[in-house]
Amino acid sequence: MAMTLPSAATTTATNALAVDSRSLNALKYEAGQNSPQAAKEAAKQFESLFMREMIKSMREATMKSGLMEGGQADLGTDMLDQQLSIQMSGRQGGLSEAIQRQLTRQIGGDAGAGAEPTFSVPSTLSLGAASQRAAAVAADPSAPAPKGRESFVQHHRDAAERVAKESGIPASFMLGQAGHETGWGKSEIRSKDGDNSFNLFGIKAGKGWTGKVAEITTTEYIGGVPRKVTAKFRAYDSYEDSFKDYAKLINDNPRYEKAREKTHSAVAYATELQKAGYATDPEYASKLSRAINSTLRVSPRTAA
Repeated sequence: MAMTLPSAATTTATNALAVDSRSLNALKYEAGQNSPQAAKEAAKQFESLFMREMIKSMREATMKSGLMEGGQADLGTDMLDQQLSIQMSGRQGGLSEAIQRQLTRQIGGDAGAGAEPTFSVPSTLSLGAASQRAAAVAADPSAPAPKGRESFVQHHRDAAERVAKESGIPASFMLGQAGHETGWGKSEIRSKDGDNSFNLFGIKAGKGWTGKVAEITTTEYIGGVPRKVTAKFRAYDSYEDSFKDYAKLINDNPRYEKAREKTHSAVAYATELQKAGYATDPEYASKLSRAINSTLRVSPRTAA
């Protein structure tokens, strides 16, 4: 639950963290009173927000064992991250000092004689600006996808849901598999010249493929042993084309018939994909089912 920032004169302000619009508005009001202490506290809060997002990104980039995953574990981790971000902010020589200097100039130096002091959140730290940038990226189907599980799911959710309605494959299943195959956007398939293939599912370009191709070095399991091999993968014009081609592959290829019958269960679906030879990794089913379930925790709406 977010805490509304009280007056800068109180001691509880140092233990609060602005995580919603109400708390941010409270910060704006306090700093707008032309108080250096209020500007200092506002700067500390914005540094806390920055540190929290950085810790969150670090956790998403870390391989999970699967032993301590679940809703309660996620809640505990989120609370720990919030507390860490508070403790790490406001230190001498940190980001908050630079933010405070900017706020002080805006409050004092920029106001004319007799003018009311004004306060504006720096655009680089504004949550509203971040949301607008994310929306702009999502509007362009060929734009580079953001990295990290939550950003990845939000970016591709609409395309996955549109394809889900046509194909019958749950959007969460496709998002989870796309996230697993690309490391949540961190290791997308690119051609030798660096162009994005928009291939989210690691689908190879077989003899029947007549479209564009991206040739890369990848890891295949041969006899249970990982080997580096060079392979050709399909390339598309957009991420949505990748979702469509994946759904077509699953629905039209007889080898995935049993997987199509198990869309009621992430574990069963992933198991049938592995049995059908979708991937050579002997642990593919367990890894994929975990990725699908983590997608559901990010955005329950994608279950359909």
